[in-house]
Parts: sequence; C-alpha cells; structure tokens
Amino acid sequence: MPKLAVHDAKGKKVGTYTIEPTDLAPRINKQLLHDAVVMYQANLRQGSHRTKSRGLVSGSTKKLYRQKGTGNARAGSRRSGTRRGGGHIFAIDNRDYSYSMPRKALQLATRMAIASKIQDDQITLIDKLDFSEPKTREMVSVINHLGVQADSLLIATAGYSPNVYKSARNIPRVDVSTAADLNALSVLSARRLVITTEALDQIKQRAAKPEPQA
Repeated sequence: MPKLAVHDAKGKKVGTYTIEPTDLAPRINKQLLHDAVVMYQANLRQGSHRTKSRGLVSGSTKKLYRQKGTGNARAGSRRSGTRRGGGHIFAIDNRDYSYSMPRKALQLATRMAIASKIQDDQITLIDKLDFSEPKTREMVSVINHLGVQADSLLIATAGYSPNVYKSARNIPRVDVSTAADLNALSVLSARRLVITTEALDQIKQRAAKPEPQA
C-alpha cells in the first residue's frame, strides 16, 4: 500500500501515512465529479440578470402613424421590440439556478475528489496545524517549508480553528476548510490539498462507515 509522508510545520518528515485511493472511493467516476461540480457552480450563480420587455420600457403606447397611406411599413408603439430603444422580445428575467443532488452522491463525489488528489500526488500531509494567535507570517512560513508556495492551496483541518483561518485569509490562492465542509468543487479547484492527519482520519472513517439499513 502506498505511504504518504507526514511533515511537521517546519517541513521535516516525521512519519508516514498508509492509505489507498480505494479507501475513500471504490473508483473515480468522472461523470459524477462533473455533475457535482456543475451543481455547486450553478448554486453560486446570483441569477439577478434582467432585461426589459416592451411592457417595462418607458414610452408612449400611441401608434406612431396611421396604418395606411404613408408608404411606410405598418408600425405600432415605439416600445416595440423591433425598434431601437424598444423592449426585448424575449426578455430575460430573474431566475434561481440552484438545484440539488442526492446527499450520498455528493458525499461520494467529495471522497472521489480527495482520492484523485492522492492518485495524482497532489496532497501534502501535515501532523498538526495550530497557532496560538493569528499570524499570516507563520502560515506563509509553513507553506514555504512544505514547498507548496507555487500552487493554489486548500488547507483542510479536523475542526474549525479561528487562528488558522485568520492566518490564511489574506494569502492569495489559499483557502481553509474543515474536513466536514469539503466538497468536490473546493477540492478540485485547488492545485494542491494540504491536510492534517486528523482530518484525513475523519474522512477515512466516514468512508469506511457502513450505510444504515432501511
């Protein structure tokens, strides 16, 4: 079984972690990953776009000129969609783009995304990540010691740590998440996943937990 190196905050190797991608997901289904990512992206859309129909455009509804005798084509209101300044014939209105997928499918997609990081050697393990106070300088030091400063990062911890979050929030291309809040989009959007061993233990345990019988 493959062994991943475990580092400390100084970048020194302090142990190994044995894990197979199949420990998290039996296989990596690209279609499921695609569906999950599209759903998360759709749910982020604001949907506040709008164009005016002829009923919303300002202007008189009076007929521009009489129907016959002018030599021109028939014309109605200046708010007609065929005229400049008129309303849109097929006006766009506000809409909600969000939709949902089955919870189990999304959980499996998240584990597949993490498994793909292991398979592609895009994961870095750290024994623990804890700061006594928010210090961006200390977080930058950890990132540099791990040798991942050139990549976009997602840092995953076992639980919410305000000091870790505040230390990383001002660093470009670095995001922090708890293991429970990871999803397929957040994992795949980052070039590299930096995760604590405790957080990976949680994910591994959830993957091994048998499904309750109906």
